[in-house]
Amino acid sequence: MALVSDPVLELDCVTRRYGGTTAVEELSLSVTDGEFFTLVGPSGCGKTTTLRLIAGFEDPTSGTVRFGGTDVAGVPPEDRDVGVVFQNYALFPHMTVGENVAYGLNFADPPGGVSDEERVAELLELVDLPDTQARDPSSLSGGQRQRVAVARALAPGPDVLLLDEPMSALDAKLRERLRVQVREIQQELGITTVYVTHDQEEALAVSDRVAVLNEGTVEQVAPPRDIYHRPESRFVAEFIGDNNVFDGEVEAVNGQTATVTASGEPLLVGIGDWSGSSVSVGDRLTFCVRPEDLTVASGSNRLTTSVMSAEFLGETTRVRLDWRGHELMLRTREALDGTVTVGFDPEDARVVERRD
Repeated sequence: MALVSDPVLELDCVTRRYGGTTAVEELSLSVTDGEFFTLVGPSGCGKTTTLRLIAGFEDPTSGTVRFGGTDVAGVPPEDRDVGVVFQNYALFPHMTVGENVAYGLNFADPPGGVSDEERVAELLELVDLPDTQARDPSSLSGGQRQRVAVARALAPGPDVLLLDEPMSALDAKLRERLRVQVREIQQELGITTVYVTHDQEEALAVSDRVAVLNEGTVEQVAPPRDIYHRPESRFVAEFIGDNNVFDGEVEAVNGQTATVTASGEPLLVGIGDWSGSSVSVGDRLTFCVRPEDLTVASGSNRLTTSVMSAEFLGETTRVRLDWRGHELMLRTREALDGTVTVGFDPEDARVVERRD
């Protein structure tokens, strides 16, 4: 999608501390109008805290949260024009589906001048749950209850939709179907969305941009393809998908290629897209090669490995290899065993760290 220049939502050097524990540290982000923006990272990295700071459930220890350029310090959640979908649905068990969806309309008129009843019917149609107004939430499946929660959050017509790990309680197949539905709803409405997940595949599948968080700080913000193919740190390289990470010393530099000795083997590594400082002889480099970029018996760099294990996954087989005591991962359609020569070309390697 084409992103506009003016952000709808900004976090400027936001820090949140709980006593001696820092949950979020000097975190800066901006989200543009209509964007699907995802926060991803391991447990405890600050994703949910960041979402709560945006919603107004938490106050920053320092830094500023802005909506449309306006500082919202002291503005309560109900006045921030956000809709929130929680991990556990948080539906009211004593209310019908229709009453749950209409709950937010007790505090704000529905957009477009329609009645509450029309708005409820419209949203239940949108989430593919028509004719369920009179049903009890307990009679619905987990995926259906989550869609009711989305409809409830959308009822007052918020400017920003916040979703906190909404798929985590669902099975894998249902998560895949529901994330497609959530993305379709977001695109149809054009609503600015901030989505929290620990699932890397989910983050890559639904987002316009992804922010990878680690220990309360931002490691990288970029579109999904850049996050996957051009990680900017070792953490991102290892957290997002499978990756083969190598450490070595630069022995020579020739234009856009460096010769790096890793585990005693000289390897040619592309350095043309390295966004850090220049690479010199004697530097220590960390670079990575995706499992699908390793090939059997081809490539400029050849590695003699032994098969440790193989998992048949249908479309591909994921093979764990031992190379000089270093574990590698290969994705292939071939059945492999014993000793295998694998290779990669310099342009398949991505430098993620340089040390003098």
